[in-house]
Amino acid sequence: MIRASVATLGVLVLAACSGPSSAQEHDQTVPASGVVPSGVIDYQLGGGYDPADGVVGVVRDVTDQPADGLWSGCYVNGFQTQSAERQTWLDDHADLVLRDDDGQPVIDPGWPDELLLDISTPENRTGIAAVLGPVIADCATRGFDAVELDNLDTWTRSDGRLTEDDAVAMATLLVAAGHDAGLAVGQKNAPDLGSRGREEAGFDFAVSEECQRYDECTAYTDVYGPAVIDIEYADDLDGTWAEVCADPQLPASTVLRDRDLTTPDSADYVFDRC
Repeated sequence: MIRASVATLGVLVLAACSGPSSAQEHDQTVPASGVVPSGVIDYQLGGGYDPADGVVGVVRDVTDQPADGLWSGCYVNGFQTQSAERQTWLDDHADLVLRDDDGQPVIDPGWPDELLLDISTPENRTGIAAVLGPVIADCATRGFDAVELDNLDTWTRSDGRLTEDDAVAMATLLVAAGHDAGLAVGQKNAPDLGSRGREEAGFDFAVSEECQRYDECTAYTDVYGPAVIDIEYADDLDGTWAEVCADPQLPASTVLRDRDLTTPDSADYVFDRC
């Protein structure tokens, strides 16, 4: 599915990730400081801006700042490299990048500047958590309430090199890092995971893209109840926006955005809520 971000990993590795890093050691209770509020949550990965009246929270890129006085989620690319950090990973963490049979990095076909991380072994997962744990912790330091981890579903585009079990094991370490920092942690997409994201990895809420468009909303709400943030895109609606809002399976916190998640000063900007 489509997502957008311009995170810069290198400048954000500021603090060490501490505490337990396994499902057995980690208390998976939702942190009190990170409860997802009931209401409209705007998805602002393309750049932060003053939320519209009635918005109770925002999700912003890890390079951005939380919104003053509102619940704020921090976007972190947890399973792939960001385009700006491609070379940094290849230079400093080459062993953590997934390789094809010829030894070349495996790329996301939808985002050719992003490389898949190699989450196939416990050693690699620990190494990736050591890199991303401080990034997650810094979200808390800067005042975010929660973190969403993107690209959980890389196993589906790895040509069999990664598995769903690998994804759950990697997610468990990153969720632990978030909880240790006092953040709630959101599952991004991957409806095929069923209840494993919550029951095994310990995710507290979900962020879905176009769950109404692809008839996937109950895959999230059956697991997370009302703690689901959905984003539908204006260029690919299944009917009119009024018809989308009338869908009884639609999560309560659903917004309409433009595909590139632009800011209000762009001619392409779209924002609406049901």
